[in-house]
Amino acid sequence: MYLKPSCAFRSSCLTTLILGATLLVTHTPGFAQAPHTLDAAEQQKVDSLVKQMTLQQKIDYIGGTGFGVRGVPSLGIPPLNMSDGPYGTRSNSGFPSTTYAAGINMAASWDPALAARIGAGIGRDARARGVHFMLGPGVNIYRSPHNGRNFEYFGEDPFLSGKIAVGYITGMQEQGVSATVKHYLGNNSEFLRHDSDSEIDERTLREIYLPAFEAAVKDGHVSSVMDSYNLINGLHATQNSYFNTEIMRKEWGFKGIMMSDWDATYDAVGAANGGLDIEEPTGKFMNNANLGPAIKAGKVSEATIDEKVRRILETAASYGWLTRDQVDSSISFIDAKNNAAALDSAREGAVLLKNEGNLLPLDKSAVKTILIVGPDGYPGVPVGGGSAGVVPFHQVSALEGIANLVGASTTVLYDSGVPTLSHLASATEFTTEAKGGKPGLTLEAFNNLDLSGTPASKTVTRHAVLSGLTIKEAIADIDAVMEMLFNSPPSQISHRLTGFYNAATSTKYILALEDSGEGSGNRVYVDGKLVIDNWKIVRAFQPHVTLEFAAGPHKIVVEEWQKSPIGGHVALAIVPEDKIVNPEAVKLAAKADVVLVTAGFEPESESEGGDRTFALPYGQTELIREMAAANPKVVVAITSGGNVDSTKWIDRVPAVLETWYAGQEGGRALAEILFGDVNPSGHLPATFERNERDNPTFATYYPEGDSKRVDYKEGIFVGYRGYEKNKVKPLFPFGYGLSYTTFRFSNLTVKQEDASGVVHASATFDVTNTGARKGADVAQLYVTEDHPKIARPEHELKGFERVELAPGETRHVTIPLDARSFSYYDVAAKKWAIGSNQFTISVGDSLESLPLKEGLSLKLGSN
Repeated sequence: MYLKPSCAFRSSCLTTLILGATLLVTHTPGFAQAPHTLDAAEQQKVDSLVKQMTLQQKIDYIGGTGFGVRGVPSLGIPPLNMSDGPYGTRSNSGFPSTTYAAGINMAASWDPALAARIGAGIGRDARARGVHFMLGPGVNIYRSPHNGRNFEYFGEDPFLSGKIAVGYITGMQEQGVSATVKHYLGNNSEFLRHDSDSEIDERTLREIYLPAFEAAVKDGHVSSVMDSYNLINGLHATQNSYFNTEIMRKEWGFKGIMMSDWDATYDAVGAANGGLDIEEPTGKFMNNANLGPAIKAGKVSEATIDEKVRRILETAASYGWLTRDQVDSSISFIDAKNNAAALDSAREGAVLLKNEGNLLPLDKSAVKTILIVGPDGYPGVPVGGGSAGVVPFHQVSALEGIANLVGASTTVLYDSGVPTLSHLASATEFTTEAKGGKPGLTLEAFNNLDLSGTPASKTVTRHAVLSGLTIKEAIADIDAVMEMLFNSPPSQISHRLTGFYNAATSTKYILALEDSGEGSGNRVYVDGKLVIDNWKIVRAFQPHVTLEFAAGPHKIVVEEWQKSPIGGHVALAIVPEDKIVNPEAVKLAAKADVVLVTAGFEPESESEGGDRTFALPYGQTELIREMAAANPKVVVAITSGGNVDSTKWIDRVPAVLETWYAGQEGGRALAEILFGDVNPSGHLPATFERNERDNPTFATYYPEGDSKRVDYKEGIFVGYRGYEKNKVKPLFPFGYGLSYTTFRFSNLTVKQEDASGVVHASATFDVTNTGARKGADVAQLYVTEDHPKIARPEHELKGFERVELAPGETRHVTIPLDARSFSYYDVAAKKWAIGSNQFTISVGDSLESLPLKEGLSLKLGSN
């Protein structure tokens, strides 16, 4: 379910608020202070504090306080607060904050400057609320569209991810708030996240999964790194000294804090010696009971504990936290600059995928009636589920955004199109026997996780629903959820629901399930056949299947287990495929001039703690097809963290927009793009495959059998690198995005500027807006080694620039290239190496649109 309910601080940390035109904290004003190198006096103070602390105090200090670092009042050391919400400052109390578009939107903007504005805005909100550490950004690589947290991350390319991350981190830390880059490392799926073992070879780690973290440390100077839940090559991240110490500290020079993800520590001595500085949310393992004896026995040195304490205090001193209040009462709780950045994050991230016949932009004067249909049209979905959730002060839905933009001259209609799963589940009737049984299903409960032995109880329940906290309910009362999760013993319960569904006619039926995610498992049998299997792996929060049913009774068995103290939540609905779409919506579509289908996911279907379906949620494919049959002018806007299966409908609709998770201003930005007030400029940060099987990780994404090992067999050939290697043409290539104007690339020149032992080259070219509208394009530069002696990608992104141009305007662009731009990681030599000196530089605005190419013969020195 909702297994890491993170937030900024407990409600007790909220200071007194004065409600007026703005909300301000009554504290002495602070100031923005970016981290700095400690001077001699500051270093002496830190060393003195470490010496004054008792061993007990030091061990206590490296165990968290729920969402922070404890204070030591006797020594004048203040507590330090942490906040989740990489796209807004989250609050345990439910107090709102500016809610920005998600990480995948930032990546789709290809705009590090925008990322810096967002980071700065979140930093200001954090300062207004007294937060020291923001727990973001996330930079894990998009391997597969199934990952439930793709929406938080920056896409499939490590170079793009690193540049966006550096912008975000820099903007935030300049406000006096530490960023926390996460989840280090190999956390590229949400199933079995505590137990899965990411098996990744050294070259793949260096070229794909480490570079964004490396950029965060070396270029962003990030102050904190969060270790992930999973194992990497056989050892949990929180006790993996190779990554935490050898690479992070010794190779990259990281001086900051290494913290665990929440409840991601598994061994006291292993974590203490493996490079972990802070265990969150509390010292469950790194406590005095465990570490005291270990220190006495020589298994852990006191000097090791001292270093952890020193790193925390040095970080605090570098921001001035030891001598000033983190609450800055000169900052408004509602910041106009932040709202503007939130709107731009929604505008710049949207990607126009299809615009057949130039249906878009819509003409306000010609559109007299528009129908908005689909579950995401109102009230809207600002971000996906889990710890990234933020409560906005106000959220603009597609319905509100469009209505506000078109005004009274246009009639705006709305229908959800498909019912909620809870409504469908409560409307699905069962009987206990095929003939003559009671209404409902037989419910058996077991005091174990595997349905073994005699049931502890046996009753009849009306519907296939087991009540536990849903994700929305968990978010609404996050304090209580956090208390239960980390301070209550897990349950050991399993259930079996058995009943019969009477199919009225022989036709196709949709079976849709909603479950709790991590900490639970479930499966569904129909007439003895397993049709949905989430028993060992949470493959999706809302799995669904379509089956052909003959008229008459069909035996349905739902089995589930759960060991979360929150309680399991399961709901099963069955509905004829031809009855899933509201017929009133079809009637409205036939009358409208244009139909906007707001399709996609919600926190209940895309979230941390489990993966999600490649298909759109239940009923939405049918909704799009019925809208297209009723009206030729259909625009589909998709809310998702990545690609979805569009094979059954994309050829039937003229226009498609990927809006990702667009934050609090998503509806306004969508309206502006639809009606041409804003020219779409987003470009895909991940390849969109035509079929699920086309993805390079399809055969190896899930472990085999009962294994928990996830073998990254595709190696470096993930994302576009893999599609090119496998000669598979995607539906939409990496870097792709349409505009309402046109652009021309010309005059590419590539030269090596310095051959004195350091490789440094540059590419210059022109970008011209050849259309009639102002617009922005993303100039992308890819490097190819012409005759590699080892396997290398056909293209690798090594530079980009978002260019905004007026009609007819030309911009001269220069992109620098260094040795890493041409290098691969030589495992045997344990260093980056340039294989040969012959390269091709390609420039354009997507991987399949690279009109400029130029050869380069490098003069290699002693790099």
